[in-house]
Amino acid sequence: MHKGMSVLRKTHCNYTLLRHFHNQRPRKPHKSPLRKPIPFITDLKDIQNSDEALAIYHDYIETGGFKHDYPSYSSLIYKLARKRNFEAVETLLQQLHHYNVRCKEALFIGLIQHYGKSGFPDKAIELFRRMPSFDCYRSLQSFNAILNTLLENGRFDDADEMFKSCSKMGFRPNAVSFNIMIRGWLGKGKWVEARKVFDEMLEREVEPTVVTYNSQIGFWSKKGEFVEAKRLFGEMIRKGKKPNAVSYALLMEALCSNGKFKEAKKMMFDMEYQGCRPRLVNYGVLMNDLAERGNFDEAKSLLVELKKRRIKPDVVMYNILINYLCKECKVEEAYKILVEMQVHGFEPNAATYRMIVDGFCNDGKFDEGLKVLNAMLTSRHCARLETFCCLVIGLVNNRKTDDACFVVEEMMKRRMSPDFLSWEALVTSTCGGDRSGHMLVSELVSSNG
Repeated sequence: MHKGMSVLRKTHCNYTLLRHFHNQRPRKPHKSPLRKPIPFITDLKDIQNSDEALAIYHDYIETGGFKHDYPSYSSLIYKLARKRNFEAVETLLQQLHHYNVRCKEALFIGLIQHYGKSGFPDKAIELFRRMPSFDCYRSLQSFNAILNTLLENGRFDDADEMFKSCSKMGFRPNAVSFNIMIRGWLGKGKWVEARKVFDEMLEREVEPTVVTYNSQIGFWSKKGEFVEAKRLFGEMIRKGKKPNAVSYALLMEALCSNGKFKEAKKMMFDMEYQGCRPRLVNYGVLMNDLAERGNFDEAKSLLVELKKRRIKPDVVMYNILINYLCKECKVEEAYKILVEMQVHGFEPNAATYRMIVDGFCNDGKFDEGLKVLNAMLTSRHCARLETFCCLVIGLVNNRKTDDACFVVEEMMKRRMSPDFLSWEALVTSTCGGDRSGHMLVSELVSSNG
């Protein structure tokens, strides 16, 4: 317990001024709250840095004698998990256990999902097994969460084993459980096994959903097998399940992969006639096909059509255009799309920035790439390690050593280390361009090896 507390306290002293600011700032007004807000949670909402969040956590205890309860712990744990500070998360879980704080299942489901997204499926499994020790009842919802986490982390065999032993754990699988396993088998290209799970679903009298059929339709659509996809589409209708926009989009995808764009576009009129209004996912299929074939003007016209239909585009639609423009080495045009989407009130996501920065780097325009990187970091998004390293080398080669050093500093802030080539370029540059830079880096690497 002492070791755990030291983890939470390690940055406490460094944030005295920051805590003072948060204690002194005016509270945001609340309009007719249904219940009295908790001051700690109110302060925590605007905090982005995990160390600062921990500092405020301690400040409430030490200066106000505040006793944290489940809402406080859960809010802080979610914040830390989003920042991937799982060491502190584990310490807080130990405190919850030590003080016998009654926890809700939602907390553990959220953590299981965060562990999964961060590539720690073993930690997710361990947490799922520990849930009863927190006096928390495990329902089918948490069981499905761990199944999905295992599947998304390439641990299908473990998911299959857990699914087969669900009865021993006291769970009766529902449609979500079966859908996860069907998707898993299809992801492995095992159509026969997927249908066996589907048959088992029917035998257990679990009603298939539209998602159940869509996953199977999608399997054949991605293979370009329109006839088989359409057969399943018909089976779904005969079973009394009304196709949704995704169902039609999957069929459209199969048509596009067979070079039948006009038929795919006509399907949007057919679905509307059947009472299913076209959605962004349908326009996304058309946009992707046009952009992939280099028909950028026609692809852009879809954005105008969306506006006429009063359908608001999203960042994914813009990203499709940006992705293919960058692949065609038209990064300047892609950058214009980035500006256009911002003008129309759409906030670029991490993928948007990454494609543009990588596009400029691939085009040898490292100054422009650095500008977009700055905007990316300001928006609290982060580039890939490869992108950072490429920028460092490119800026050094263009004699922009100060800019390269800035990029390295930003990497260090995010606990990312430049690779050997980046260090070599930077050190060689500061050593006047002679071979001593290479020797110095080699010595540093070997001494730390």
